[in-house]
This record gives sequence, C-alpha cells and structure tokens, in this order.
Amino acid sequence: MDAQTAVELVGKYISIWNTAEKRSRQSLIESTFTPDAVYVDPNVTATGTTEIGKYIGDASWNFVGMHFTHGTVLTHHDLVHFTWQVGPIGGPPAVSGYDVALFEGGGITRLYGFFNGH
Repeated sequence: MDAQTAVELVGKYISIWNTAEKRSRQSLIESTFTPDAVYVDPNVTATGTTEIGKYIGDASWNFVGMHFTHGTVLTHHDLVHFTWQVGPIGGPPAVSGYDVALFEGGGITRLYGFFNGH
C-alpha cells in the first residue's frame, strides 16, 4: 500500500469518530473496514462492522463537542501506525493514543488501539 492511500484510509477512519449520525457513521465503517474486521482497544474486542459500529457509537457519547484528528501516518507493507487525539476544537487534547492497523483489499482488516497512559 502506498503512503498516500494509507493516509487517505486513516483520514476516513478518523472521520468515523467525528460522524454523529448513526447511519452515516455505519456507512463509513462499512466502506473503511472489511466485513470481518477486528477492532481491539483497552475497552473492547469487536468483530465485524456491526459490532465495530455499535462500539464506536456507544463510545462517541464520551466525546460530544470534541473532534478527532490524527498525526503522522507511518506505513510499510500492509501495516500502518498513526497517532490520534481528541479534544475541543482549538483546545488541548483530552485523550490521545496511537493505532496499528493491517490493511487488506483496500480496507482495514485489523485495528489495535492504544491510549496514552494505558
């Protein structure tokens, strides 16, 4: 996977977290993740786009009024590492971390999220 494609897919993933409307968010999830994708972070292991959508929808209530962004995207082969942060627009991040993802067939097939401090 080339670096530009990786950056675009990471941007699409981050936009999922910034999409409040459930149907729009689920549509983004289904176009970003493979159908059998696995999402893992310290709070959950979710398998498939339906479970991933439920988790992100439930978790996003913790971030009302905040905005997710990502930092540098590093890639080699089909692996991607990127930092992310969430906080009020123009304010300091409330939470930050990094993710490692495996891309296959143009989508995320595995994503492992880490929270700074955990």
